[in-house]
Amino acid sequence: MAPPPSAVDLALDALGRRDLSEHELERKLAARGVPAGERAEAVETLRRTGLLDELRFARGRAAALASRGAGDELVRAALRRAGVSPELADAAVAELDPEAERARAVVARRGVSARTARYLAGKGFAPDTVAAAVARDGGDALG
Repeated sequence: MAPPPSAVDLALDALGRRDLSEHELERKLAARGVPAGERAEAVETLRRTGLLDELRFARGRAAALASRGAGDELVRAALRRAGVSPELADAAVAELDPEAERARAVVARRGVSARTARYLAGKGFAPDTVAAAVARDGGDALG
């Protein structure tokens, strides 16, 4: 009978499916019954080797969410739920295309309407960005 997989093996398996934050990886290992000490050691090992990188994770998740039409606040909230620090979440959001440009792209696809404004607000765009993007004058205030 083969020995049970180590915490590092389980972590590598989880990371092979998709990039994870440290918090998400800890949760997955806990769900597999890995004791806290072993989880911490596995996370530290993967962090040290560069296989687990919070900033890389934050950048990738932020970019993926933004590409699907998410505003800055929705991106920040998703990163915080994943356990990313506010500083890293802000850094990842700062690297995205400006929120105003992303909002204009949504308006270009969906058209100028109250429904589009509600959609943008629901996707975490700032109220002033929503108002400017759906303004009938073409959004010149977005500058």
